[in-house]
Amino acid sequence: MNPALARMGVILALSVVIAGLVLVARWSIARRRARVLAASPMLDAASHGHHHDATPVRILVFSSDDCAQCHRLQAPAIQRVLAARGSSVATIEVDAPTSPELTERYQILTLPSTAILDANGKTYAINYGFANSTKLLQQVDAVLTAMHAAVAV
Repeated sequence: MNPALARMGVILALSVVIAGLVLVARWSIARRRARVLAASPMLDAASHGHHHDATPVRILVFSSDDCAQCHRLQAPAIQRVLAARGSSVATIEVDAPTSPELTERYQILTLPSTAILDANGKTYAINYGFANSTKLLQQVDAVLTAMHAAVAV
C-alpha cells in the first residue's frame, strides 16, 4: 500500500472522529442551554439574597476567586453593560464553588458563565464561557424589548 495514501486515510479518519466529537459537544451544550431556558423562573435564585424589584434585567455572573478570565475579561465586559444600560440592569455575583444549587440549576460547568434574567427570574439567555459586552447588551436589550412589548399589550 502506498504510504502517502495510508497517511491520508489516517488523517481522514482522525478528521471524521474530531468532527464527530465537536458535534456531540455542541449538541450537549445546546441541550444544557435548552433545559435551563425551559425551566420555570426561580425567584430566590434571581435575587440570590439581593433585593432588585425595580431592576428589569439581572445578570447572574458565575465566577470564582481563582478564575483569571472572570476577572480580566468578564468583569470589564459586565461593567461596560452596566455603564451602557444604567438602572435597567443589575448584576448578581455568584461564587460558583460555594453556590452548588445555582451552578447545578444553571448547568454551569465552565467559568466565567452568565445568565440573563428578567425581573421575574425567567432565564432569557445563558452564556457558557466568556461573553463580550456586545453579546451581553444584545441579550439585555432582547429582555427589555420583550418587557416593553408585554406592557404595551
